Amino acid sequence: MGSLNKMNFITRLSALCLRKKSNMQQRHQSSRRPAVPLGSRILTDPSKVFEHNMWDHMQWSQEEEEHAKEKAAENSLVKVQLEEQGQGILPPPCHFPLPVCASSDNSQPCLFLKSCSDPGNDKYEREASKYWNEFYKTHKNNFFKDRNWLFLEFPEILPEKTREQLKIEERPSEHTKINITNSFSHEKEMFEEREKYRKKNTGDDSTSEKGCVYNKKQSKSIADSPQGKNNEEEVNVLESFPGSDATYRILEVGCGAGNSVFPILKVLCNTPGTFLYCCDFASGAVELVKSHSSYNSAWCSAFVHDVCDDALPYPFPDEILDVILLVFVLSTIHPDRMQQVVNRLVKLLKPGGMLLFRDYGRYDTAQLRFKKGHCLSENFYVRGDGTRVYFFTEEEVRNMFNLAGLTEVQNLVDRRLQVNRKKKVKMQRVWVQGKFQKPLLLSLNNPEETTNKHPCG
Repeated sequence: MGSLNKMNFITRLSALCLRKKSNMQQRHQSSRRPAVPLGSRILTDPSKVFEHNMWDHMQWSQEEEEHAKEKAAENSLVKVQLEEQGQGILPPPCHFPLPVCASSDNSQPCLFLKSCSDPGNDKYEREASKYWNEFYKTHKNNFFKDRNWLFLEFPEILPEKTREQLKIEERPSEHTKINITNSFSHEKEMFEEREKYRKKNTGDDSTSEKGCVYNKKQSKSIADSPQGKNNEEEVNVLESFPGSDATYRILEVGCGAGNSVFPILKVLCNTPGTFLYCCDFASGAVELVKSHSSYNSAWCSAFVHDVCDDALPYPFPDEILDVILLVFVLSTIHPDRMQQVVNRLVKLLKPGGMLLFRDYGRYDTAQLRFKKGHCLSENFYVRGDGTRVYFFTEEEVRNMFNLAGLTEVQNLVDRRLQVNRKKKVKMQRVWVQGKFQKPLLLSLNNPEETTNKHPCG
C-alpha cells in the first residue's frame, strides 16, 4: 500500500510540474480531442486510468525505463538468420561518431551502431515493395484510421490564410525551438526573401512561372535521367506538370491507402492555389488512393515512387514544395539508406519550406512486443508479413535532419499511455515528432551542404 501511495504522489507531482512548465489549456474529463502539441489529458489519479483510451505526456519511472531496455535487449539477442535475409556472412558492425553529440553536455562524440553490409543484399530490402503490396492487397484501406489529428499537430500543412479561416492555431510550447513567426507565419516576407535569393543566385539561368522558379540545372537533371531520355514529356516537365498552376504545394511520402491524403484533400478542395502530391512505392497503395471516391486529379496527383532510388525523377521540379509530410514512413526504410532519402527530399523543398515528421520512438510497445528472431539489426525489426520497422530516438532524428541542412523547429518525444478498457490492458506508446525547416539560403545550387552521410554518423 505504501508503494502505491508513493506512485500516486509521483504521478501527481509530475503532472503539476508539467502544468507549470506549459501554457497549454488543461482538460481531464472532456471527450474532446486534447490540446496540442501532443495533447493535455494528464493522468493524475491512477485509479481512473480506464476512464479514457489515451493519456498524454506520460513520465516513465527509472524502473519502467530499465524494464523497457531489458525487454528490447532480450528480443534483439536472436537476430533474423542470414540465410533467411538472403545474405552471406556479414562483416562486423561499424561505429561512426555522431556529428552532433547526444550527450547532456554536448562535449563527447556519441556512437551509433551501423551495419557495413550493403542493404541491397537483404531479401527484405529487395522485395520491400512486394511485401507492402501484399499488405494492401490483404487489408486494402481498412487497416489504418484516417489521420484527422494532422491539422492539430501540424497546422503548417495548410497555408496561413486557410488556418485562420478554419481557426487552426499552432500553440507555442517549451518544445518549440524558434518563434512561430520564423516558421510559416509571414508568407509575404518569405516570398520576398526567396525572390531576393533567386535574383542573386540564379540570374539568367532561371525562369519564373506562376509564382514558382525553375532553372536549367533542374531541367537538365530530369532530362538526363533514364526515364527522361526515353520519354520526351519528362524533358518538358517544367513546362507542364501536375500542380504547375498551384502556389502552395504539399508532398506526402508513403501515402499508403490515403489515410492522410483524404483528410487533407477535404480541406484543400476549398483552398484555391493549393495542390497535394502523394507517393508510395507500393503500386497497390497508389491504386487504392486513385480509386477512392474523394480522389480528384484537379487537387491531387498520386504516383508510384521509390524514395530510395535517387535516379528516379519526381513528376515536378526541385525546390517547389512548401511542405513535405513524412509520417510513419521513414521507419520502414533500411537505416543505412535513411540519410540519402532525407537529403533527396530536402532538395524538393523551397527555401523556407517545412518537413513534418512523426514516427515510432525507441521502446514503444510495438518494439517491446517483438519476439526473438525478428530483429534485423539494432532497433530494426521485420514483422511476420515481411514489412520492417525502425524505432528512433530524438537525437537520431535531430542528427539526420540537421545533416540534411534543415533547421530544427520542433523535435520531441511523445509518450502516451494507450488503454484497452475492455481488456483492461495498458500500453506505453512512444513516438518522435519533429518539424524541420529549410533555410532560405540552402538550395540545390549548394549540393555540397547535403551529403550522403549516415543519419547518425
